[in-house]
Amino acid sequence: MTTNYARLYGLIGYPLGHSFSQDYFNRKFEAENIDARYINFEIPEIADLKLILDHNRNLNGLNVTIPYKQQVIAMLDEMDPEAAEIGAVNVIKFIRRNGRLILKGYNSDIIGFRDSIAPMLTDHHSHALVLGTGGASRAVSYALRSLGIEVRLVSRTATRGVITYADLTPDIIDTHKIIVNTTPLGMYPHVDECPDIPYNLLTEHHLCYDLLYNPDVTLFMKKSADAGAEVKNGLEMLLLQAFAAWQIWQR
Repeated sequence: MTTNYARLYGLIGYPLGHSFSQDYFNRKFEAENIDARYINFEIPEIADLKLILDHNRNLNGLNVTIPYKQQVIAMLDEMDPEAAEIGAVNVIKFIRRNGRLILKGYNSDIIGFRDSIAPMLTDHHSHALVLGTGGASRAVSYALRSLGIEVRLVSRTATRGVITYADLTPDIIDTHKIIVNTTPLGMYPHVDECPDIPYNLLTEHHLCYDLLYNPDVTLFMKKSADAGAEVKNGLEMLLLQAFAAWQIWQR
């Protein structure tokens, strides 16, 4: 696919349904009279990225989503230190240097999540449970640690440094006053799903943050709020990471 716009940006992932990024950036370009367009590139394999590059010479940047935040790293020429440390990329900057295209990976999820949750933190929030172990989980964990919070990962399968949902004892829930859902459980249309945590053990001192934003209130958030916890969805994080991605592309 090619376009008549001076600059082209896009999102790679699979599958891609309704895209926040596509709407956000195209509205931004129109409002600010920027000669650019943002397109969704739904690719069934990460190797298909080469075809996108070959057929879209006016590409200036890409966002990366599930399931390619880690797989795409093998196709990059350079990495930002933070993205390299966590091993996940959601922004690719296109650098044209001496007639050669350089692809450099960044992670704006770190910025988006950190700036979103930081104002909500209190003295109660020194330990966090991060539900899920994918690329988003890595960014969230990095951001939390940068804020001085100790992190414990939770998944369905126990591995080194990762506990299971069955391991969530009353003591662990009491100690970890931040709980972040980075899994897709509860995302539309599967709104009747949620992570299997003991919601009855939550208190008004808990902060339960869901990276999902569709629906506005996930079942994870509803059950947490019913127990008295403070809740937040991922929309602000999404806006902040999109703004950070644009800043990366422009510098």
